[in-house]
Amino acid sequence: MGTAVVVGGGPNGLAAAITLAVNGVEVTVLEAADTVGGGVRSSEGIVPGLIHDDCAAIHPMAVGSAFLTGLDLEHHGLRWRWPDIDCAHPLDGGDAGLLYRSVDDTAAGLGSDGARWRMLFGGPSARFDTLADDIMGPLLRIPKHPLALARFGAPTLLPAAVFARAFRTPQARALFGGVAAHTFRPLHYPMTSAIGLGIITAGHRHGWAVAEGGSQSITDALAAALADAGGKVQTGVRVASAADLPSADITMFDLTPTAVADILGDRLPRRIARGYRRFRYGPGAFKVDFAVEGPVPWTNPNVGGAGTVHLGGDIDEITATERDIHAGRMPQRPFVLVGQQYVADPGRSAGDVNPVYAYAHVPHGYTGDATDAIIAQFERFAPGFRERIVGTAVRSTTEMSVYNANYVGGDICTGAKDVRQLVFGPYPTLSPYSVGIPGTYICSAATPPGPGAHGMCGANAATQALKYLRTR
Repeated sequence: MGTAVVVGGGPNGLAAAITLAVNGVEVTVLEAADTVGGGVRSSEGIVPGLIHDDCAAIHPMAVGSAFLTGLDLEHHGLRWRWPDIDCAHPLDGGDAGLLYRSVDDTAAGLGSDGARWRMLFGGPSARFDTLADDIMGPLLRIPKHPLALARFGAPTLLPAAVFARAFRTPQARALFGGVAAHTFRPLHYPMTSAIGLGIITAGHRHGWAVAEGGSQSITDALAAALADAGGKVQTGVRVASAADLPSADITMFDLTPTAVADILGDRLPRRIARGYRRFRYGPGAFKVDFAVEGPVPWTNPNVGGAGTVHLGGDIDEITATERDIHAGRMPQRPFVLVGQQYVADPGRSAGDVNPVYAYAHVPHGYTGDATDAIIAQFERFAPGFRERIVGTAVRSTTEMSVYNANYVGGDICTGAKDVRQLVFGPYPTLSPYSVGIPGTYICSAATPPGPGAHGMCGANAATQALKYLRTR
């Protein structure tokens, strides 16, 4: 049917390559690193046998992804595992908001907010697979399910800090605000509810799963599926300019828009090149992996059963810290996302030593050391945590961008998810995957539906590329 080159072997690059290959296209993936996977890789470090996820760790948007579920990745060794509690948000004083896969179980723990939680998330969660047809692609298109999308979509226009006020209890407010903070945006901005609503709804449908053996298992399964479809991967190949690109009918980039502009140079239409070079990046992630002897000594014991923990205080504190990092100020108490993947996947531990994953939200390109601030947030909700640490591994914002060039300034979302970029992608257009050159596409997390190991950015872009091949 034709030939294709995919530049970048992250989950979206692999998804694009698989989509093309199973449709008869001869595909080669060119990856600059020594291994494919991008942010979906794992490594053994600190203590022998201890498995840490390098970036992507918890996968509520991937476990039910239409693309991934259509590949039979279990045949290639992928196994999903779920914790008893999806997410916990401890508060000062010992209370905690607890998010379960079950809407009813979550509602039962939220007191006077239980009925409202059930009303807001019960219906959309039951219909999530239908909604995903519309929300996991470009937003500016004729929806397949307009009524369902309209009912779900209206609250997404609200700032998350405003939406959180629909709840009365500090637990429910903080629980929603912590999930909404995944977008690294100030929670008083419009449409910041969208990420929180999307993740919570997906989680109630499919759970906040982890990949058995580490997120690397997702990448390994995708690479095996690509090989089965006849696709090829070349690692250690850096594409710096258009002259480095092999001749092909289709060229796809799992890269940032600025990287695409640098490679294609004058080949890009001027207006698109200008838009790509003006692409905005968001705040950074400062990551610390801990080797911890025994469990984390949480004040609220329920938090120990959660796969994900948000350390950020109440909704007012979360709102203030996200405003600070967006303004370039490092907060004394940053929002910290914690992964306790081992509670669902005990094989990641080494005896009594457990891998604890954590990253703080920090300003874009932050050059300081946030390690002590992260540990202080643990101590706030788990006194005695410091004494249980037997080793650490730190990855600063600068090191994040070395690990994965798409993480500019430590931005693990591959671009600020403000209203324009959330709706349109890297450039205001109805075709966010096209770069304005026939047969050439961008398929990274800078495009809809955004970050995650779901592969939908790549699958969506490759579907558009296949239409081009069939009509040229």
